[in-house]
Amino acid sequence: MKSKIALAFNNCKKQERPALITYTVAGDNTKNNSLKILNKISKHADILELGFPHNTPIADGGQIQGSSHRALKNGIKLKDVFQIVKKFKKNNPYKPIILMGYFNLIYQNGENNFLKSCKLSGVDGLIIVDLPYPENKNFANKCKRMSINFIQLLSPTTSKDRMKKIIKDSHDMIYYISMLSTTGGKLKVSPKKILQKYNSIKRVNPKKNLVIGFGITDKTITSLKSANGLVVGSMLCKTIANSLKMGQNPVTKLDKVVYNLKRKII
Repeated sequence: MKSKIALAFNNCKKQERPALITYTVAGDNTKNNSLKILNKISKHADILELGFPHNTPIADGGQIQGSSHRALKNGIKLKDVFQIVKKFKKNNPYKPIILMGYFNLIYQNGENNFLKSCKLSGVDGLIIVDLPYPENKNFANKCKRMSINFIQLLSPTTSKDRMKKIIKDSHDMIYYISMLSTTGGKLKVSPKKILQKYNSIKRVNPKKNLVIGFGITDKTITSLKSANGLVVGSMLCKTIANSLKMGQNPVTKLDKVVYNLKRKII
């Protein structure tokens, strides 16, 4: 049986467009708003990434760090993240949701306990940014046994030999980090060069769903729409921050932003 992530990509391919993948942090700016945001943007996004907040998010730029800080300040715990997912899935059972974060929280919780909570709440996939290949093989196999996608990461500096191994061992989605930077940085490489590298990776196994993340905004998304999927995160975290600063409703603002992003790739 195909996973919800695989089905989402299949649906987008039929429509001849990339999957729109959004990233927000669980609990930003409140647990309630976080759930409302997921419910709203899921009408436009094909796959939802939800970050579990961390006090030292090393791969993340200022916007996502700000989101994590707001969530932690409001007392968000890992059990709350699972509660948000469970409530979301109750009304949106077919919309794929991927948890993204750092291994430390999984280690503290215990791998088996963490994966059990993922399964019970309805998590479809995991991105663990500081658990690289091949160190992640055992954990990725545990995920597979529980029908949870473990999403491998590739970067511009991944060697060809290593890339082939990662692609061979990957599940239903691979995440290509477009540039060597923290999240939210401006694109330092032209979309044309990103796509050249992207296409060379795709040639290794054209059947695999390969998405591009890091530096994608409303200004760059259209030029990258030949990819299987595009991840937008920092721009959404920035929208929440700006809404709060202006005394506006972040749920309504994000709904408009994600709607406009979707229009740019159709």
